[in-house]
Amino acid sequence: MDSYLINQIKPISHSMFQKNYFGVFHGSISARTSVHSFIINKKETILDEIDQSCFIQLNCSITKDYRWNEASTDVRIHEKIYKALPNAKYISYTMPPYATAYSLTHDRVIPKDYYGHQEFRRGVVIYDPKDFLNWHKRASKEISLFFQNSQEHLLLIKGFGLISYDRDLTEMVKKVAILENSCKLLTLSQLNENG
Repeated sequence: MDSYLINQIKPISHSMFQKNYFGVFHGSISARTSVHSFIINKKETILDEIDQSCFIQLNCSITKDYRWNEASTDVRIHEKIYKALPNAKYISYTMPPYATAYSLTHDRVIPKDYYGHQEFRRGVVIYDPKDFLNWHKRASKEISLFFQNSQEHLLLIKGFGLISYDRDLTEMVKKVAILENSCKLLTLSQLNENG
């Protein structure tokens, strides 16, 4: 296991958990370790206080073994993104509360705050999975296809959360935080307008 990567991920994961981007048993974070392999948190991991035992290394080019069953339930999404996007070094699935709530009633996020506008000038499309009954089966294919056909590095999915990837861990997390803050400000400003 790559201890350098774990030490990079550890404070980021803790911070994202404290901000409620990860839940007690939902959310995932991974890092590519080679062309065909990556590490990802295990299924039962609480992403607040992590160490090497919380992660599992998987290889995409060999037959899937028992380790795939130990990995996060989001492992197929991570695998498909790594296969489709050679420039993806880190991937996270988060459920930031304001962004996820905003996704329920909107089709696009158009930030009105300075940092949100600077980062997302064209806005952020909200992807509608339509039918949640079979979303688990479709998610990995539809998410990787979106990223293949887009320049975007994050995808806000209606009622599901946020998938993001980047070559730089800090850059990935920064975008997640800026989007969440923009959605929080948009929500609060709407409350003020209606109140």
